[in-house]
Amino acid sequence: MKKVQRVLFWMLIVAFGVIVSCKPKENMVYMKNHNFEQEVSEARYHGLRLQEGDVLDILVSAYDDIAVKPFNLSTMEQTNSGVDKSTGGIAKANEYVVSADGFITMPVLGQVFCIGMTKQQLKTDLESRLKTYLTDPLVSIKLVNFNVSILGEVKSPGQKTSSTERLTIFQALALAGDMTDGGDRTNVKLIRYSEVLKKDEVVALNLSESNIVNSPYYYLQQNDIVYVEPDKNKQIIANNNPNKGLYFQIGAILLATIGLLIRFK
Repeated sequence: MKKVQRVLFWMLIVAFGVIVSCKPKENMVYMKNHNFEQEVSEARYHGLRLQEGDVLDILVSAYDDIAVKPFNLSTMEQTNSGVDKSTGGIAKANEYVVSADGFITMPVLGQVFCIGMTKQQLKTDLESRLKTYLTDPLVSIKLVNFNVSILGEVKSPGQKTSSTERLTIFQALALAGDMTDGGDRTNVKLIRYSEVLKKDEVVALNLSESNIVNSPYYYLQQNDIVYVEPDKNKQIIANNNPNKGLYFQIGAILLATIGLLIRFK
């Protein structure tokens, strides 16, 4: 019985050593302080803003199918298919590339400025122009190349292409396989180009707080960059010996084993 008690005692010593060497992880929970479902349901989407290099699939329709044909690339000869992107060229049937100057070039309508607009604003503008030629025109617009980059402490970093334009920062992280255990959820950096400032702006986001859904950065924009910093524990490990915790565990187990051998000789 005494031997069993001694074995249990040393097993507890080993367990204690392992527990001490593994400091509890902090900042592991998203939106931890409030009602998650309610906060997410109240998040407001303001629409993405069109940028240089965006590829737009634009289709014009109207009651008169014949009258509408000249306004759609798919029904015209592709004489301009080789135009360079920098001039607002044509990618392929019904797709238009936003030029560096902020224009797309459409049949009949010519150059249309759109940089900084939402899709809804561009739709309204085009339909207004088309009313000169068509009765009750309808324009549909789809962004073909919605890309964001996810870097840092995520499981699958890199540029990600989303099938939806309404992409939250959580959905973007999901595309990257979520954060690693060493990611700091309280200090996620988001880099976004500002058309007003004409330069990149960097903001820090605390994803552990529920009010993140009220941030103008909750929904991502085209070409946003999300950088997940390592948390303090990982930074300390990286700056010192990365195997320090493992060595401590091995040492605790070896000491416990030696103690057992000595007591049961």
